[in-house]
Amino acid sequence: MRHRKQGKTLDRKAGPRSSLLRNLAASVILYEKVETTDAKARAVRSMVERAITTGKKPTLASRRSLMKVFYTEHPVKKILEVLAPRYATRAGGYTRIIKLGFRQNDGANVVMIELV
Repeated sequence: MRHRKQGKTLDRKAGPRSSLLRNLAASVILYEKVETTDAKARAVRSMVERAITTGKKPTLASRRSLMKVFYTEHPVKKILEVLAPRYATRAGGYTRIIKLGFRQNDGANVVMIELV
């Protein structure tokens, strides 16, 4: 039973799941628009929003905490230089999930997660 367990497992163990979410979050930040399944988009949404909120304070501590989340410097640089000034006056809700339909192969719900 998974009473009071938080988060989705996405049918993966902890290591592959965190790797998937970190890479997907980096793709959403770099490309600003990604097609994926509904469950993955909902799981990565909080990660992306938390990263952008952290980057709104341009300090060395926030840069280092973002580097803990992402594997490379590119998404961190984009958050601090491009996205943080863009969303400076916005209090949250940086992402939007748009339903696109069902995947032909397995019938999974396909959505597009994008930055507002």
